[in-house]
Amino acid sequence: MQTSRINRTYAVAAFDVAMAAVSFAVALLLRRGVENFWHESSGFFIEGILAFSVISVIVFWRMRIYRGFWRYTSSRDVTKIASAAGIVVLIFVALLFVVTRLEAYPRSALPINFLVLAALLGGPRILYRSLMERGLAGFFQRANGEHRVPVLLLGAGDEADLFIRSSLSGSAVNYRVVGLVDDDSAKIDRHIHGVRVYGPAHNLVEIVRALKRRGTQPQRLILTSDSFDPERLREILDAAEGLAMPFSRLPRMTDFRSGESGDIDIRPVAIEDLLGRPQAALDGKEMAALIRERRVCVTGAGGSIGSELCRQIAAHGPAHMTLVDNSEFNLYSIDMELAESHPAISRDMVLGDVRDTGRLNSTFDHARPQLVFHAAALKHVHMVEANPNEGVLTNVLGTRNVADCCVAHGVAVMVLISSDKAVNPTNVMGATKRIAESYCQALGHSLAAEAEVHTRLVTVRFGNVLASSGSVVPLFQRQIAAGGPVTVTDPKVSRYFMTTREAVQLVLQASALGARGKGGEIFVLDMGAPVLIKDLASQMIRLAGLTPGKNIAIEYTGLRPGEKMAEELFHDKEPLSDTSVAGLQRATSRPADLAALRQQIERLCGAAAARDSAATLAEVGAIVPEFRAQTRNSDTGASRRAAQ
Repeated sequence: MQTSRINRTYAVAAFDVAMAAVSFAVALLLRRGVENFWHESSGFFIEGILAFSVISVIVFWRMRIYRGFWRYTSSRDVTKIASAAGIVVLIFVALLFVVTRLEAYPRSALPINFLVLAALLGGPRILYRSLMERGLAGFFQRANGEHRVPVLLLGAGDEADLFIRSSLSGSAVNYRVVGLVDDDSAKIDRHIHGVRVYGPAHNLVEIVRALKRRGTQPQRLILTSDSFDPERLREILDAAEGLAMPFSRLPRMTDFRSGESGDIDIRPVAIEDLLGRPQAALDGKEMAALIRERRVCVTGAGGSIGSELCRQIAAHGPAHMTLVDNSEFNLYSIDMELAESHPAISRDMVLGDVRDTGRLNSTFDHARPQLVFHAAALKHVHMVEANPNEGVLTNVLGTRNVADCCVAHGVAVMVLISSDKAVNPTNVMGATKRIAESYCQALGHSLAAEAEVHTRLVTVRFGNVLASSGSVVPLFQRQIAAGGPVTVTDPKVSRYFMTTREAVQLVLQASALGARGKGGEIFVLDMGAPVLIKDLASQMIRLAGLTPGKNIAIEYTGLRPGEKMAEELFHDKEPLSDTSVAGLQRATSRPADLAALRQQIERLCGAAAARDSAATLAEVGAIVPEFRAQTRNSDTGASRRAAQ
């Protein structure tokens, strides 16, 4: 394979030099005419053509014009070829001036030579591409047209252009584009490579019917643009389902595929494409400025959020990374990934538990972090309900340990990753996260009053992160793959959702804002309206090309202990304010007495360490009154207490 590529390169280089020699002869022939060509050129022709060819070899080699793929010749390639031709002619003129003072060569032949050389180099390349796209490819497609899938593209932009080209003679040759749909009225009735833009997306049903009458009914709808908002995409999904058309999308530029296949990867529309709001775009420059050349520590580095934090932090060029996790496999996995993607970044892998104060102190002594992102937590509601002591020891004791270490070692910013379940919690997980928030906020306010202490403690609240471990999305995917049923707790239950990218960018953006703030602040992304879980289940079934209630059943199982019907992002006593970043909100934390809270946490952690579940739950209720009130008024709380 390597030898074949080298041989093709040499062949193209030889062709280009031969065209240079031909252009020299043609230019003289056009200038002097057939009758006078040899008579007037005989004393100079051989030397001139050799000199011109040698100069061409040197210029073509330096500019690498022979390395381009003829099949993908572009305007940039043509410009490069024209530049090379011009340089060859200029050098040849300079050489002639030194040797003959331009006496042996007609000066008017020089521009002719330039034009002929550029045409002989660029023309075959353009012709080859044209033949591949329209000639040979068209013949192949006509011969195999009945085997190609007719598709309708949603979006008439650059991505559609690339797909149509690939369908003519490339990796999408198995598809035949029969039309385009776009909401931009300026594009309607225009054509891309001969394919017509029929109209806006809300006319999808009429467009498909019109194509059917013409004998070109599309069998698949492919999204090629990211410009459609989620509400419009849901409408299109409804229309596509009514037409029995699978709805797919092209991969984004940021989607990377493994393997060596050159085929275009037509994917199902992702559930994040149907969120009830546009995905947030935060200030990447401010995040990068905060992290670049800083020493960073991430706890829970191998988890869903922690590992994505590590990826995005590494992309911003930190001076050093310290990754902490109590799972050997998770830590190994993120270490191997960073070793491949960012081998130049120094890093330490620390196998340890945030419950262990000694391990944290020795780690901070060695790593000297300037930024700490605390993602280590037990987050699965039903697991923590069944194991409240472990939830307290990790979520409360672990957070206190990390926060105290940050203060003791002069960390500039610590970011606590919390949950919307910490607001008016009805489960142990949410209550423990609320206590962790309270400690960081109380400690942050206390530090703000001490001028000599510079550590800022910031809290970030998430909604549900799509596709994270324990998320409902992977569960639904497994259930759909198994043929159903898809299980939903209650038809009225709703949740806020965000993508992993949004979640991690929120953490980084909050750290940047928190570095300038007073400390003890809470940041939450404006997540729009909550999503009904039953609607999420229906959309995922339809995205799989199936019909809810027909191919896949949806069953309601009832709320589990500790689960709420709807989540909240802020408490009534947490007044909101806008930040300098659109879509990111700041809440003023509720004041708490740090000394009293420390005593309560000591009693709580003592009960948890003794594995006294009843005492643990009582202490949790004493610290978080809204948790106590909720559990007293709920059957699930009563049954949980009885079970403990």
